[in-house]
Amino acid sequence: MTTATIGRLRTGHVGLGVTELTRSLAFYREALGFELLREGEEEGRRYAFLGRDGELVLTLWEQATGPFAPAAAGLHHLAFSAAGIEEVRAYEERLRALGVDFAHEGVVAHAEGAASGGIFFHDPDGTRLEISAPTGAEGAPAPSGAAPTCGFF
Repeated sequence: MTTATIGRLRTGHVGLGVTELTRSLAFYREALGFELLREGEEEGRRYAFLGRDGELVLTLWEQATGPFAPAAAGLHHLAFSAAGIEEVRAYEERLRALGVDFAHEGVVAHAEGAASGGIFFHDPDGTRLEISAPTGAEGAPAPSGAAPTCGFF
């Protein structure tokens, strides 16, 4: 066994299976502001790489045959971090203008008494998404009480 130094891992990027690449690509670009880094097709499967400032954040793979299945093993939800609660509110305004489906009304706290919180919504395939900030949600409702809000939508 090799004794290599083990470092701290962090998420590199997330890959999502989608039913219609064109629709999902439009959503993630228009609603969340991702830039298209690359798009292609290989063996009949279309895909797109999305990012910020040239850094890969999200890949979309047109290979799903149905909507997001919350009861299936795998991705529970995808969370994005914002610099502050005002940025979260700006995204909420943009998403509402686009008619996006929200799980809760407005910014909610991650749990009772938590300073952190955000918005919870769905992409065109029903994948659960979150945009949150570490502070600024003090006093906001906590839909699941003391349990983590992100676990119950």
